[in-house]
Amino acid sequence: MATNRYAGTTEPVVPPGPSPVDLHTHTTRSDGVLEPADLAAAAAACGVRTLAITDHDNLAASRELMAPGALPPGLELITGVEINTVAEYPGAWQGELHVVGLGVDLANDAFEAMLAAQRARRRDRFALTLERLRDAGLPIDDVAARLPADERASLGRPTVARLLVAKGYASSVEDAFERIIGYGGPGYVPRHGIGPRDAIAAIRAGGGLAVLAHVFDAADRRAEIEELKEAGLGGIEVHYRRFDAATVRSVAEVAEDLRLVPSGGSDYHGDLETYAEAHAATWVPPEDAVAVRTALAAMRTSTASTTTASTRPR
Repeated sequence: MATNRYAGTTEPVVPPGPSPVDLHTHTTRSDGVLEPADLAAAAAACGVRTLAITDHDNLAASRELMAPGALPPGLELITGVEINTVAEYPGAWQGELHVVGLGVDLANDAFEAMLAAQRARRRDRFALTLERLRDAGLPIDDVAARLPADERASLGRPTVARLLVAKGYASSVEDAFERIIGYGGPGYVPRHGIGPRDAIAAIRAGGGLAVLAHVFDAADRRAEIEELKEAGLGGIEVHYRRFDAATVRSVAEVAEDLRLVPSGGSDYHGDLETYAEAHAATWVPPEDAVAVRTALAAMRTSTASTTTASTRPR
């Protein structure tokens, strides 16, 4: 879950109008507060025409909304997921790097198996967090036991933060992160899981476009991003809601120079505002959705051509 650490100056992005695109959102199938259908309805009501739900390590929301009649009229859904990886280089987001997969195949068994393993690691981390909180005199086991089954599928730290607020140990989700479960806090547990290269490879094998999420210091990490591109990275979030205008320009330059597809979104979770309020501060141009669709179409054409060539009699 992002915070205002992404803003570097006081120059905000001023949306020229309602954003028609949002390619980074979360629901109760990971660590958001809205049901998938409710998020889709809220996005459509705000003027979004292309939406991706990118729950952490979970495709359940995309599967639900791909059912006939599940989407509001006029709203296109791009399947999505956000994979929280263990960074391979020092200083990257306290050891984490997030990779969004757009357009992944919901029927790819190997990709789902990888996500299931990621979710199992999340549950293990959650259990360790509960233990550390008990040791710190901040038990939340009773409220954690009442979480709905769907919300237990892909547990994240925002879920823990909400439980800490519910118990009165923190005044807000941000307060919980800053004092208790953030890096160095008494309830902090390091993440374990796959690295970004493995996530990128899995997304590509699953038919998706791998997009680096909310890296505000892309210009300073250009060498690492180039290495990830060589490993299959296809895009980077340029129009991220919490980026200020200078950061958008800086990341856009990296995207153009490295020929990475620009993407972006609100990263909506729902703790601080309604979707309408988050959307009002978000601008993702329609060109981003076009670029993502074009890249996915090219990947599928390439895969089909390779498959045809490999099965042609010799």
